[in-house]
Amino acid sequence: MNLKIIDRTIEFKNIPLTFLSRNISSVFCNKNNKTLIETFEHPKYSRLKSLLANKYQSHLDKKMGHFLKFLKEANDINYLRFLNKYGDNKFCEFKINDNLNDKGLYCFIKNEKIKYIGRCTDNFNKRINLGYGKIHPKNCFIDGQATNCHLNSLINSIDNIKFGVYIMTDKSIEEIKELEKLILNCNSFEWNIQTS
Repeated sequence: MNLKIIDRTIEFKNIPLTFLSRNISSVFCNKNNKTLIETFEHPKYSRLKSLLANKYQSHLDKKMGHFLKFLKEANDINYLRFLNKYGDNKFCEFKINDNLNDKGLYCFIKNEKIKYIGRCTDNFNKRINLGYGKIHPKNCFIDGQATNCHLNSLINSIDNIKFGVYIMTDKSIEEIKELEKLILNCNSFEWNIQTS
Protein backbone atom coordinates (compact mmCIF):
# COMPACT_ATOMS: atom_id res chain seq x y z
CA MET A 1 0.00 0.00 0.00
CA ASN A 2 1.43 3.37 -1.02
CA LEU A 3 0.57 6.70 0.56
CA LYS A 4 1.49 9.99 -1.09
CA ILE A 5 2.26 12.97 1.11
CA ILE A 6 3.55 16.28 -0.17
CA ASP A 7 6.81 15.44 -1.97
CA ARG A 8 7.18 11.74 -1.24
CA THR A 9 5.54 8.34 -1.28
CA ILE A 10 5.46 6.11 1.78
CA GLU A 11 5.34 2.41 0.94
CA PHE A 12 3.82 0.17 3.60
CA LYS A 13 4.93 -3.45 3.50
CA ASN A 14 2.04 -5.88 3.93
CA ILE A 15 2.41 -8.11 7.00
CA PRO A 16 -0.07 -11.00 7.40
CA LEU A 17 -2.22 -11.13 10.51
CA THR A 18 -3.12 -14.46 12.11
CA PHE A 19 -6.47 -14.52 13.91
CA LEU A 20 -6.64 -16.77 16.94
CA SER A 21 -10.14 -15.92 18.17
CA ARG A 22 -13.07 -13.64 17.34
CA ASN A 23 -16.13 -12.21 19.08
CA ILE A 24 -14.68 -12.36 22.59
CA SER A 25 -17.18 -10.71 24.92
CA SER A 26 -17.06 -9.30 28.46
CA VAL A 27 -13.25 -9.16 28.57
CA PHE A 28 -13.49 -6.69 31.47
CA CYS A 29 -14.88 -9.48 33.69
CA ASN A 30 -11.38 -10.95 33.90
CA LYS A 31 -9.92 -7.93 35.73
CA ASN A 32 -9.49 -9.18 39.24
CA ASN A 33 -6.38 -7.52 40.60
CA LYS A 34 -8.32 -4.81 42.46
CA THR A 35 -11.47 -4.66 44.52
CA LEU A 36 -14.26 -2.15 44.08
CA ILE A 37 -13.05 -0.09 47.06
CA GLU A 38 -9.49 -0.05 45.68
CA THR A 39 -10.82 1.09 42.31
CA PHE A 40 -12.82 3.89 43.92
CA GLU A 41 -9.56 5.23 45.39
CA HIS A 42 -8.12 5.88 41.91
CA PRO A 43 -8.56 9.54 40.84
CA LYS A 44 -10.36 8.58 37.61
CA TYR A 45 -13.06 6.86 39.67
CA SER A 46 -13.57 9.49 42.37
CA ARG A 47 -16.77 10.73 40.72
CA LEU A 48 -18.12 7.18 40.66
CA LYS A 49 -17.19 6.72 44.31
CA SER A 50 -19.41 9.64 45.32
CA LEU A 51 -22.24 8.35 43.10
CA LEU A 52 -22.11 4.61 43.73
CA ALA A 53 -20.15 3.66 46.87
CA ASN A 54 -23.19 3.71 49.15
CA LYS A 55 -25.37 1.85 46.66
CA TYR A 56 -22.87 -1.02 46.42
CA GLN A 57 -21.67 -0.97 50.05
CA SER A 58 -22.01 -4.73 50.36
CA HIS A 59 -19.80 -5.29 47.27
CA LEU A 60 -16.80 -3.11 48.18
CA ASP A 61 -14.52 -6.12 48.76
CA LYS A 62 -15.47 -7.82 45.48
CA LYS A 63 -12.88 -8.03 42.73
CA MET A 64 -13.77 -5.66 39.88
CA GLY A 65 -14.29 -8.32 37.23
CA HIS A 66 -16.65 -10.31 39.45
CA PHE A 67 -18.48 -7.16 40.52
CA LEU A 68 -19.04 -5.89 36.97
CA LYS A 69 -20.07 -9.34 35.77
CA PHE A 70 -22.61 -9.42 38.59
CA LEU A 71 -23.98 -6.01 37.54
CA LYS A 72 -24.11 -6.92 33.85
CA GLU A 73 -25.93 -10.19 34.54
CA ALA A 74 -28.39 -8.28 36.77
CA ASN A 75 -29.02 -5.80 33.90
CA ASP A 76 -27.64 -3.00 36.06
CA ILE A 77 -26.15 -0.60 33.49
CA ASN A 78 -23.96 1.03 36.13
CA TYR A 79 -21.27 -1.47 35.12
CA LEU A 80 -20.76 0.62 31.98
CA ARG A 81 -19.73 3.64 34.07
CA PHE A 82 -16.48 1.87 34.94
CA LEU A 83 -15.61 1.15 31.30
CA ASN A 84 -14.39 3.30 28.44
CA LYS A 85 -16.90 3.66 25.61
CA TYR A 86 -15.50 0.58 23.82
CA GLY A 87 -14.93 -1.53 26.94
CA ASP A 88 -17.96 -3.78 26.50
CA ASN A 89 -17.46 -4.35 22.77
CA LYS A 90 -16.63 -7.71 21.25
CA PHE A 91 -12.95 -8.22 20.58
CA CYS A 92 -10.64 -10.54 18.70
CA GLU A 93 -7.18 -11.92 19.26
CA PHE A 94 -4.66 -11.67 16.44
CA LYS A 95 -0.93 -11.51 15.96
CA ILE A 96 1.81 -11.01 13.44
CA ASN A 97 4.06 -14.01 12.95
CA ASP A 98 6.93 -12.09 11.38
CA ASN A 99 9.78 -11.29 13.73
CA LEU A 100 9.41 -7.51 13.46
CA ASN A 101 11.69 -6.01 16.05
CA ASP A 102 11.66 -2.79 14.05
CA LYS A 103 10.07 0.57 14.74
CA GLY A 104 8.29 3.00 12.44
CA LEU A 105 4.75 3.60 11.21
CA TYR A 106 1.99 1.08 10.71
CA CYS A 107 -1.45 1.06 9.18
CA PHE A 108 -4.61 -1.00 9.07
CA ILE A 109 -6.14 -1.33 5.60
CA LYS A 110 -9.66 -2.30 4.54
CA ASN A 111 -10.76 -2.55 0.91
CA GLU A 112 -7.41 -1.11 -0.22
CA LYS A 113 -7.97 2.06 1.82
CA ILE A 114 -5.92 3.00 4.85
CA LYS A 115 -8.25 3.23 7.84
CA TYR A 116 -5.71 3.94 10.58
CA ILE A 117 -2.12 5.19 10.84
CA GLY A 118 -0.11 4.82 14.02
CA ARG A 119 3.46 5.02 15.22
CA CYS A 120 5.57 2.40 16.91
CA THR A 121 8.63 3.61 18.78
CA ASP A 122 9.74 0.28 20.23
CA ASN A 123 8.91 -2.71 17.99
CA PHE A 124 6.00 -3.88 15.87
CA ASN A 125 5.79 -7.32 17.53
CA LYS A 126 5.16 -5.77 20.92
CA ARG A 127 2.81 -3.07 19.60
CA ILE A 128 0.57 -5.51 17.76
CA ASN A 129 0.87 -8.82 19.60
CA LEU A 130 0.67 -7.34 23.10
CA GLY A 131 -1.26 -4.14 22.32
CA TYR A 132 -3.87 -4.15 19.58
CA GLY A 133 -3.93 -7.90 19.02
CA LYS A 134 -4.98 -8.91 22.52
CA ILE A 135 -7.26 -6.80 24.67
CA HIS A 136 -6.34 -7.11 28.30
CA PRO A 137 -9.12 -6.58 30.85
CA LYS A 138 -7.58 -3.35 32.18
CA ASN A 139 -7.78 -1.82 28.69
CA CYS A 140 -11.58 -1.88 28.93
CA PHE A 141 -11.74 0.42 31.96
CA ILE A 142 -11.85 4.21 31.94
CA ASP A 143 -8.18 4.33 32.94
CA GLY A 144 -7.25 1.74 30.30
CA GLN A 145 -6.37 1.90 26.59
CA ALA A 146 -9.53 3.01 24.80
CA THR A 147 -7.68 3.22 21.46
CA ASN A 148 -6.68 -0.44 21.68
CA CYS A 149 -10.28 -1.42 22.45
CA HIS A 150 -11.65 0.77 19.66
CA LEU A 151 -9.36 -0.58 16.94
CA ASN A 152 -9.55 -4.20 18.05
CA SER A 153 -13.36 -4.13 18.07
CA LEU A 154 -13.40 -2.59 14.57
CA ILE A 155 -10.99 -5.25 13.33
CA ASN A 156 -13.15 -7.94 14.96
CA SER A 157 -16.19 -6.72 13.03
CA ILE A 158 -14.72 -6.99 9.53
CA ASP A 159 -13.07 -9.52 7.28
CA ASN A 160 -10.04 -9.08 5.06
CA ILE A 161 -8.22 -6.54 7.19
CA LYS A 162 -4.63 -5.91 6.16
CA PHE A 163 -1.72 -4.63 8.20
CA GLY A 164 1.22 -2.68 6.81
CA VAL A 165 4.48 -1.35 8.20
CA TYR A 166 6.86 1.38 7.14
CA ILE A 167 10.14 0.51 8.82
CA MET A 168 12.12 3.42 10.26
CA THR A 169 14.61 1.59 12.49
CA ASP A 170 17.41 3.93 11.40
CA LYS A 171 15.37 7.01 12.44
CA SER A 172 14.94 8.67 15.81
CA ILE A 173 11.71 8.58 17.80
CA GLU A 174 11.25 12.28 17.03
CA GLU A 175 11.52 11.62 13.28
CA ILE A 176 8.91 8.87 13.54
CA LYS A 177 6.55 11.18 15.45
CA GLU A 178 7.11 14.01 12.94
CA LEU A 179 6.30 11.78 9.97
CA GLU A 180 3.16 10.47 11.66
CA LYS A 181 2.07 14.04 12.42
CA LEU A 182 2.74 15.12 8.83
CA ILE A 183 0.71 12.22 7.44
CA LEU A 184 -2.20 12.87 9.82
CA ASN A 185 -2.15 16.60 9.00
CA CYS A 186 -2.29 15.86 5.26
CA ASN A 187 -4.86 13.05 5.38
CA SER A 188 -7.97 11.99 7.20
CA PHE A 189 -8.36 8.35 8.17
CA GLU A 190 -11.68 7.00 9.38
CA TRP A 191 -10.32 5.19 12.44
CA ASN A 192 -7.90 7.89 13.61
CA ILE A 193 -10.14 9.55 16.16
CA GLN A 194 -9.76 10.68 19.73
CA THR A 195 -11.04 7.88 21.95
CA SER A 196 -10.70 9.28 25.44
